Amino acid sequence: MGLTTFYLDAHGELGRSLTIDQIETASRSGEGLLWVDISEVSEDDRGLLEDTFGFHPLSVNACVNDEVHAATVQDFGQVLFTMLHGIDYSSESELVAVTEMGLHIGQNFVVSSHRQNLFSVAGLIRTLENGDYRLLQQGPDFLGHAIMDALVSNIRPTIEAMADHADSIEEIIFKNPDPTALAAILRLKRSIIRLRRVLDPQEETMAKLTQNQFNQITPEASLAYLNLHQRVATLLGIVNALRERSDTILAIYLSALSHQQNQTMRTLSIVAIIFMPLTLLAGIYGMNFQNMPELKIRWAYYVVLGSMGAVAAITIWWFWIRHWIGVGRRRVGRFMPHVDRERLMSYAIHFGERKRS
Repeated sequence: MGLTTFYLDAHGELGRSLTIDQIETASRSGEGLLWVDISEVSEDDRGLLEDTFGFHPLSVNACVNDEVHAATVQDFGQVLFTMLHGIDYSSESELVAVTEMGLHIGQNFVVSSHRQNLFSVAGLIRTLENGDYRLLQQGPDFLGHAIMDALVSNIRPTIEAMADHADSIEEIIFKNPDPTALAAILRLKRSIIRLRRVLDPQEETMAKLTQNQFNQITPEASLAYLNLHQRVATLLGIVNALRERSDTILAIYLSALSHQQNQTMRTLSIVAIIFMPLTLLAGIYGMNFQNMPELKIRWAYYVVLGSMGAVAAITIWWFWIRHWIGVGRRRVGRFMPHVDRERLMSYAIHFGERKRS
């Protein structure tokens, strides 16, 4: 158990590293604001959560056991419990790893618990340790919002990194659709599914926190939670767009791979078709019959070579006019839109007139 505590009393004095007895006294005093953060929470912390704070066994079980829970919010009378998800940056897996954080919001305290060390929580702790304790001056609902906001903010870098990774995969596919690209696409899709699986219920949970149905959240704090809900909804929209993009990348990969295979087969077929008539001519004049009429002609060898060259040239020309061979043809250039400044300006003017009318 990694226990971090901050207590801003009614006189504005900030206390740190409280003992269990001091935590219990501060939480039951109803004054000031107490923040207790439990890192690497386990079954050993059940006594602190149940006995010291008196939390409901259901919320305590959700915090201390190893099962994965969906994001949720539950009102236990004097305590509001939320289960949220963030990114586990300590994982060394090639897939995106998520982790849970339980948050208890009471009358004058906030208790956060998580199994892994979270950079979001560490950033808030550093802020308080540097002497800036404004987080503790606005009440437990605003402190809970700050913790949730930091957790959600740390999801965006992962999504941006996934988008950059999708760009890299696309570049590789266009150059050479090798099997490593397929494996990267499938890992990307699995990571997107993991994120979508946790963000979807998390967006619903944030929506409930904005509906003024919990006594622990004041109307003033509801506006902050509304903004947080919009941010989660935005992230969910980006993840959904990224999921569609991954499907498109997979389709592009399969199409590029099929095109590459077709190009290979066509090249082999062209080579085979060109040499088939040449092999026929060589086979005919390579037969060892005694009375072949052309054997006694002085220029027969050169005539046969010329005939073979002519057949090869005619075959290549036939492939060229049917666009099977693209050597010497014009390539598709870059798309450069033609900008008609006057036309664009006139369109803008007409559009503005229609809007005014």
